Amino acid sequence: MPENKLFLPILLGTNRKGRQSENVAKWLFGKMNEREDVETKFFDVRDFKLPQDDYGTAIGKDFPEWRDAIIKADGLVVVAPEYNHAYPGSMKSVLDLLLKEYIHKAVALVGVSASPWGGTRVVEACVPMVRELGLAVTFRDLNFPQVQNKFDESGNLLDEKYDKFVVDFLDELVWMSGALRWGRENLPSKHHE
Repeated sequence: MPENKLFLPILLGTNRKGRQSENVAKWLFGKMNEREDVETKFFDVRDFKLPQDDYGTAIGKDFPEWRDAIIKADGLVVVAPEYNHAYPGSMKSVLDLLLKEYIHKAVALVGVSASPWGGTRVVEACVPMVRELGLAVTFRDLNFPQVQNKFDESGNLLDEKYDKFVVDFLDELVWMSGALRWGRENLPSKHHE
């Protein structure tokens, strides 16, 4: 295990029944676990019991496992299904639990869609939102168009070109996460105590 292993949690961004993006997130989680330079943890918005009468950083303390993971994290992967050209509200609610904990960390976005567009519109919608949280978006996205045709009934990926795509996607996330970690540890910033 390399000493400089990066901690990169993954967030599955929908609680919808029959969600196709679960196959994507589980496959990607497996690929991340195969790497020597990455440690990861799987988070699912379905597991967050969000109150109906409060919101945002005011309730972040009520989700210590998420808070502690993001404090420790060097970056984050968000699997974002596209709903009506945007991201699910449940995903936004989980991300909004924290703020300063994200600053100067990398985020890699995975767009998932039943349409041929492959979630490009949800990735575009996510960029200004995650930027406002203080996250730095990677250059490479991972897109799953017509996701309903990409996996078999057991959740196995059917399209082998993704084996190359995921290497490039994770290499970029690792590079950015490492560079930003170095910056947080070595360069003064008013955002870090």
